[in-house]
Amino acid sequence: MKTKINIVLYSPEIPQNTGNISRTCAVTGASLHIIKPIGFEISDRTLKRAGLDYWDKLDLHYYDSFEEFEQAHPFACMYFFSSHARRLYTEIEPKDEVFLVFGKESSGLDPELVRERIDTAVRIPMLDGCRCLNLSNSVAVAVYELLRRDGFSGMRLVVDIGE
Repeated sequence: MKTKINIVLYSPEIPQNTGNISRTCAVTGASLHIIKPIGFEISDRTLKRAGLDYWDKLDLHYYDSFEEFEQAHPFACMYFFSSHARRLYTEIEPKDEVFLVFGKESSGLDPELVRERIDTAVRIPMLDGCRCLNLSNSVAVAVYELLRRDGFSGMRLVVDIGE
C-alpha cells in the first residue's frame, strides 16, 4: 500500500528550512501544508534559493490557523512530532494518507496541542542533553521512513552510472 504523505508546518520561522522541506516534498511526492503565521515572506529569496527549482513541482497548501487546517481535514490520520512525545516515529501506523505535523523551529508544537493528542504524538530519538534535530532533517527522517515501509514505491531505485 502506498501511503500519501502530507507534511504540515505549523508556524515555520526559518525560510531555509521551509525551502529545504519543500524540496524534500517535491522529490518524494509529499504535499506541503503551511499553517500561518509564518516567520518570513514566502517570496523571501533565501526560501526560493533553497527550493525554487522545485517550487513548480510542489503540492502546496496554506491555512490561516490550525483550526482552519483541521476543518479542511476532519478525518485525517495525523501524527504530531514533539521531543516530549512518548512514542517513536517508527511507531507511526501508515494509512492510505497520513499528515505529519511539525512545529516552529524555536519552540516546536504548543505543549497543549501535544497533550491533547498524546496518542498520536511521536518523537525522533536523540542523545540526552541534545534539544532537537534541525526541522528540515526531522521532516526528511520521517518522510523516508514511510517511503522505506512502502518499499520506495514509485521511486527511482536504480541509477545507470554508465561505463
